Amino acid sequence: MSTQTRKERERAQRHQLIVTTARELAEAEGWDAVTTRRLADRVEYSQPVLYSHFPSREAIVREVAVQGFAELAAELRRARLAGRSPEEAAAGLASAYLHFAQTRPALYQAMFDMPTDVPFASEQTPAPLQAGFSELTAALQPLAAGRDTATYAEVVWSALHGLATLNRGQRLSPDSQQARLDLLLELLAAPPAHV
Repeated sequence: MSTQTRKERERAQRHQLIVTTARELAEAEGWDAVTTRRLADRVEYSQPVLYSHFPSREAIVREVAVQGFAELAAELRRARLAGRSPEEAAAGLASAYLHFAQTRPALYQAMFDMPTDVPFASEQTPAPLQAGFSELTAALQPLAAGRDTATYAEVVWSALHGLATLNRGQRLSPDSQQARLDLLLELLAAPPAHV
């Protein structure tokens, strides 16, 4: 292995260590606990080394978010492919989405709540975000019933995000989580009303 290849591999490993440590710290103590000084101490690198990888805390949050979207896309894909019918695929995807948000609250917060420069719905949208949205559209296309699939997927995504956010904030009754999801899935499968 060349010296250059080894250095590139070590740099990539340091980069990932910083991201992983930030995420672990955020999941354990919240994003307020994630400071560059604290991260530098945890990964045992100086702050200048940390800044050579990420110019700011926001850049670290951005990388955590993009990697989170890759994980979410993979989980949505598994759930969609496990469905034996379009309805089962949509139900599995919706459950997977809500489970992801519930079990990884700090990651979900980085992805959707914290300010980042991650572009959504544009040509500059990173591939992991596009992959996640593609899973939504693939699952929902058979249920769209003549509606614009992308718009339909955006509305469903908005509903799932709303449920995830309200559940996380303890704004909804915990006893009705499954009933809310069942109602949403029932509405998804309903044919469009024509006026």
